[in-house]
Amino acid sequence: MDLTMNGSRIILGTNVLGSKAIESNLGDAYLKFQLNQHTSAVLSIKHTQEVIVLPKESVTSIPNMPAAVLGLVNWRSRIIWVVDLAKMLNLDSLNHRGQQYNTIIIRSELGLLSLVVSEIKGTSRFLADAIQSPKSQVPHSLLAYLRGCVYQDNDILLVLDTQAIMESAIIMNKN
Repeated sequence: MDLTMNGSRIILGTNVLGSKAIESNLGDAYLKFQLNQHTSAVLSIKHTQEVIVLPKESVTSIPNMPAAVLGLVNWRSRIIWVVDLAKMLNLDSLNHRGQQYNTIIIRSELGLLSLVVSEIKGTSRFLADAIQSPKSQVPHSLLAYLRGCVYQDNDILLVLDTQAIMESAIIMNKN
């Protein structure tokens, strides 16, 4: 996986030299980030379009929306929803005192969605076998959005399900 920094965004692309045999030994690639001060998570790179730093003034708030919906943004001539992912997952909310949002743009057959997170930590690779049942480590409200958990570097990483996030009632009622 090749991460190319271009100003305030990271473009995720495929390494042309990588072979399927090498990639399968290393596992699948995931984007690692902090949801809030206490919670680390990952999303599959396969469903991650781009990571950008979004100025707050570029997000247009919409009245009468759920608290997790921060508004709309014009991204590459497309209007997409901006969602506070921690708040959507009923976790402690982000600190929005700064002038910008760390944003992950995800894609599925349902379209695009911009997820605001506390901090982008880079990428990580692990095999599908490393994903374990979340059991009692996570609040029950998160289970619908999880594929499982991975234990890495003395940390529990929540492996989020992009499709479940896109199909969330908060999101589906907006599209």
